[in-house]
This record gives sequence, structure tokens and C-alpha cells, in this order.
Amino acid sequence: MVRCRFAPSPTGNLHVGGVRTALFNWLFAKNQNGSFVLRIEDTDTERSEKIFEDQILSSMKWCGLDWSEGPDIGGDFGPYRQSERVELGFYDKYAQELIERGHAYCAVYSKSDQENVLRTLNEIPQLADDEVYTVKFKIPGGKTQFSDLSKGEMTFENENFSDFIIIKSNGFPTYNFAVVIDDHMMDITHVFRGEDHLTNTPRQIMIYRALNWEPPTFMHIPLILGSDRAPLSKRHGHTSVDHFRREGYLSVGLMNYLALLGWTVDQEIFDYHEKVRDFVPSDISNKGVVFDYEKLEWINGKHLRLLEPEELIVQFGLWLKFTGRFDYYASIEADQFYSREVLTMSREKINTLEQLFDFSAPFFSDEVDYQEDYVVKYLHNEWSKDLISAAIRKFEDASDWSVEAVEKTVRELAEEKITSKKNTFQTLRGGVTGRLVTPGLFETISVLGRDRVLERLESLLEMIEYEEGNLSD
Repeated sequence: MVRCRFAPSPTGNLHVGGVRTALFNWLFAKNQNGSFVLRIEDTDTERSEKIFEDQILSSMKWCGLDWSEGPDIGGDFGPYRQSERVELGFYDKYAQELIERGHAYCAVYSKSDQENVLRTLNEIPQLADDEVYTVKFKIPGGKTQFSDLSKGEMTFENENFSDFIIIKSNGFPTYNFAVVIDDHMMDITHVFRGEDHLTNTPRQIMIYRALNWEPPTFMHIPLILGSDRAPLSKRHGHTSVDHFRREGYLSVGLMNYLALLGWTVDQEIFDYHEKVRDFVPSDISNKGVVFDYEKLEWINGKHLRLLEPEELIVQFGLWLKFTGRFDYYASIEADQFYSREVLTMSREKINTLEQLFDFSAPFFSDEVDYQEDYVVKYLHNEWSKDLISAAIRKFEDASDWSVEAVEKTVRELAEEKITSKKNTFQTLRGGVTGRLVTPGLFETISVLGRDRVLERLESLLEMIEYEEGNLSD
């Protein structure tokens, strides 16, 4: 049975490169009707924090990458935190076995100088009060070879490696040792990971062979790059899954884009859950791929416009709660029919939920916030008051508020030639929303409806008259 794993360290937020690696492991496991395991590698005691573990699990769930075994749900191969496995003595047992077989030894240091070895022993040492020891793996002679699904046959000369620590002086295993023990004990069959781990693999293969274990099949995937072709990092822009979630990206949009970074697929816009049957590791490119923030936004916009109106409300509501906009969420929930009309109309010109929030805000506000460019261009004119007054009369007489009827009314107003058609349209647009960039004018007025439109235009007229009165004084 195929068993894949994703094993992040809880030392920071989940990186998009990490979640892409998790995605490829998840796809292969699902394609093979296997298991996808989540393991927390928290042996870096100085940097590991519970808050980061919680964030990783939350981000993974949001991405839709469900696991069959993990620290939150358990499983037959647990525990799934390395710190808990340390307490159970899993690593000490195999370190001792390596010492007994002559593949490892103990190195003793002074507590005040842990750079220079005082002595080495082929057994657990008796220590003075000011001494500590580590367990080091002894590099064998010859070569280390393995077959990589992406890189092909790999060969490393062992003489290029030095003996390395497998158990630190604090009793915790190092990464290269713990990952071997865990993958073997958890029956992991395939390891897909970033190619930055490629230089670790020979050391791990040496440990496998020293313990007479069969290593898993490895695939080292090219890294996601920034615009300068260096590995994607914060200097290129935000890189955490949590950031993109807060910025209003849909999980399906983000995962669609990450899947495209190196995976050859027959279409550009898709839900990765529907592509499980098509996933073949050989379709993953062996070349680095550049993270394109604009392409990600474009893909997300496509997914936003594919959502059914009811699902759009659900996703927008979940995002509002996630970002703490509870008052806005209450407004959305108060009138679902109105909200559906507003959001469906507004999403045509935006690509993220954050942009949808900004774009739809005027439709849910009790008071219109007039932007300065609108006030300067369209309210300080000799025709402004006459136009607004005429618009109020027109809309008061209107009984049909369909988009077609609204368009007819507005065009009739423009034909009165109080000002130009552009001025008429833009004055009305800003009059009911406060902005000059909105969804279609006729759709906007239709969705706002009679009461909101008249109330907003009447308030605008009062503001113009008040300012005129102040100027005359």
C-alpha cells in the first residue's frame, strides 16, 4: 500500500512551497488509494511553537488536504509528533543499535566547549559533571547510490561527507536521523519533497543501509522561485498560506495555481480534487518555476466567478469571520437575497475576496462615503444641483426597477442635456455609491432599489444645498 507523508516543522507559518509539496504527496496517495500522513517534526526545541503547529493544521484543512493519520486524529503508527516519539525512546533505541553494529559512536565534549571532542567511545559514556555527549554516525567507505523519480540515478562519493551527529547533547535526534526512523516505522513508501533536501538524502540512505532497511522511493521536486530565480522567500513578497487566505484567495484558487507550478495538466482552471485520477509523478517538471503573483490573482478571479451565488455568499461569509469583520458579516446575513445580488454583480470586476469586500462596501453602508475625486469632478459644478434634482424626480416616478427600466430612465435623464452624458452617468454613479469605479451603473441602481437610491440622492442634494448656503454666507 502506498503511504506518503508531509512532515512540516512548527517553526513558522506554512509556506506555499511546503503546501505544494504536500499537494503532490496527497495527489499521489489518493491516486494510488493509499494513505496520506501528517507528521510534525518538532525536534528543533528552540524554534518550535504550538501556535505554529495549530496554524499549520488550520492551513492544511483550509487547503483541503485531508490526512488519514496525524497528531490531531492519531493512527496506527503514532505518535505523530517527534517530541512525543523522543519520550518513548524510539530514536535512542536505534541509535544504540547503530553503536552496537559499529556504525555510530559517542563523542564527549565539555559543556563550555561543544566544538572540540574530548574523547570518543563505542558505548554510552560515563560523564563528568561538566561533560555532555552526542551520538555520531560513522560515514562508510565507497559510494551511496539511489534512484530519484525526478533526477534519475544519483551517485555520491562518501569521502565527501564527514561523520555527523544523529543524537544531540539534549537527547533529541537530528533531522537526518529522525526522518529515517519515522519514515521506516510509519511504513512510508514514497517521499516527495523539495530538491533542497537532495544533499540530505545520501546521509539518510547510509542510515537506512546501516540498519538493513529498505529506503522509500524518493522524488526531489524543483523549488518555487522568485522573480530573481532564487528560492521563493519573504524578500519576493508574502509567501505563507495564511497570508493568501487573509488577502481573500479561495483555497481552490491557490491550490489550482500551486498545482500548475511544475505539474503538466491538460487545463488551466480546475479543482485539484477532480484531477486525482490524472496525477502521475512523471508529469512534474524537473525545472524550477517562478511564482507569479499576478497569475495567481487571475486564476483566483476565475474561480470566484465560477462559484454559484449561494456558495459565493458562504465563502465570503467564512472569509469575513476569519478576518474579524463581524459587523459586515451580519449585514451580509441580514438580507441574503440582496447580498447575493450585490456580490454576484460585484465579482465581475475583482479577483479576490478582499477586493470584493472593498468593491461591495458601498452597498452595505448606511452612509455614503464620497471619494474626493468624485466631489471635485462632479459636485462643484453649476449643473450638479439641477442634475441631482432631476434625477430624484425621475426615480420617484419610476415603478419598474429592472436593469432595463433603470437604463431607460437614466438615458432619458441624459437626453435632458443638463450636462453631458458622461457627466450624467458619473454623477449618478458617485451619487449612489460615493465612487467612480463600481459595477455597471444600471445594475448598481437596480440592485440598490428605489428606497436606497432616493435616500442617497436626497442626502446628496441636501449636502450640495448646505455647501451652497455656506458659500453664500
